[in-house]
Amino acid sequence: MRENLHRFFRAARGAGVRVSPAESIDAMRAVAQVGFADRDILRDTFLLTLAKTQDEKRALGECFDLFFSQPEPQQENAEQSKTDDGSESGANPSADEHGDASDGAASENVGPLAQMLLSQDRSAISSAIANASGAASLPDIRYFTQRGIFQTRILDAMGIQRLRDDIDDLTTRNPALAERLQEALNGLRGTVRDAVSQALLLYGREEAENLRNEILRNAPLARIEPRQVEQMRALIRQIARRLRERYSKPRKRQRRGHLDVRRTLRRNAAWGGVPFLTAWKRKHRDRPKIVALCDVSGSVARVSDFFLLLVHSLHEVVDDVRSFAFSGHLIEVSDILESKSPEEAMKEIMSKVGFGSSDYGNSFADFEDNWMSAITPQTTVIVLGDARSNNLDPRADILRRIGERSKRLVWLNPEGRMVWGFGDSEMPRYATFCSVVRQCATAQQLERAVSDIVATYQ
Repeated sequence: MRENLHRFFRAARGAGVRVSPAESIDAMRAVAQVGFADRDILRDTFLLTLAKTQDEKRALGECFDLFFSQPEPQQENAEQSKTDDGSESGANPSADEHGDASDGAASENVGPLAQMLLSQDRSAISSAIANASGAASLPDIRYFTQRGIFQTRILDAMGIQRLRDDIDDLTTRNPALAERLQEALNGLRGTVRDAVSQALLLYGREEAENLRNEILRNAPLARIEPRQVEQMRALIRQIARRLRERYSKPRKRQRRGHLDVRRTLRRNAAWGGVPFLTAWKRKHRDRPKIVALCDVSGSVARVSDFFLLLVHSLHEVVDDVRSFAFSGHLIEVSDILESKSPEEAMKEIMSKVGFGSSDYGNSFADFEDNWMSAITPQTTVIVLGDARSNNLDPRADILRRIGERSKRLVWLNPEGRMVWGFGDSEMPRYATFCSVVRQCATAQQLERAVSDIVATYQ
């Protein structure tokens, strides 16, 4: 049972529940007190000792129900055959007795698996599948392509080769019994298939999610299929959470600096140089300031949601962030991003300025007229957009002045470099005044770019 608990903890981690070794020990101690007799009490025990949030409680409950539910042996055909035999025996009792006697005599010469299937002992069959699953290392399954391999391993561990020999031998001596065994074997295959599928859901979920995320991380944001949009949003949320965890931690040790020996000795001269009072060298750090300008026009509508999610994360990582969104004109959206959830904020922003015809020149003019004072020599300005201004005046002169006033001007473009400068793209002209120009066509490129920007303030 201890091994089963370890497997359950492993499955819970794969379901997204953070289970530390200490929490595993606490859960095992609690289970030792309540026992395994009452399944509801056991479930509540795990929820109380392992889950920390409502999402984790829901995930842990689903994992518990799946882990402790055993696939029922599929014996419908055999039971139907038995029912049919029973109806016939009612009409001819002597024939039934003769059939049972012949089956019993024949079963004496068959292997243990055949005898188990003929007896239709569900508990014995379930136990045999569980033991064979352990022998086949079923918890090591990771990918759906491994299902056939593990099914074969489990059936081999149960003795399917001897069962096949028994069926071949009985085909000539007792065709009826051979047919019953063949139907039972078909049911056994289905039960093992269900057990392997259940294990894949339990133990392969994390690997499957990692594989899917790795594919999505390198997929072009503009070409995400509708069915993948929600998955990509979940991935962007994970990226935002990593940024928060990486850069929002207290930096007390970094602020403290190195020991200033000279000042420490001077301070403690009255005590004979014993360092009761310490003095530390402090490195001056500029207060981080970020101004983000996000294009939400129709040409980047497929990626604007993902841009806004990352911009939303900046408000939780850096203290001083001002965000703006634009299509044909520009508005400030800092209050929306700070006060509302990402989904609500994106919906409101897109309803105000989203999906319009992009006019970079007019939007830059709006920024210069109303918010140019927000830029200081400590400000990093981030522009997220494709630089396509529909052949209107790009007002690159305003971008030049923004670059001159700021510490850095970073442009993140979702289009490939091969198309910069073609059609109505003004990217080559804008790039002249930027400190950094990066292609951000995938989630991985977007994460690296934002991470590099935030890391400069650490």
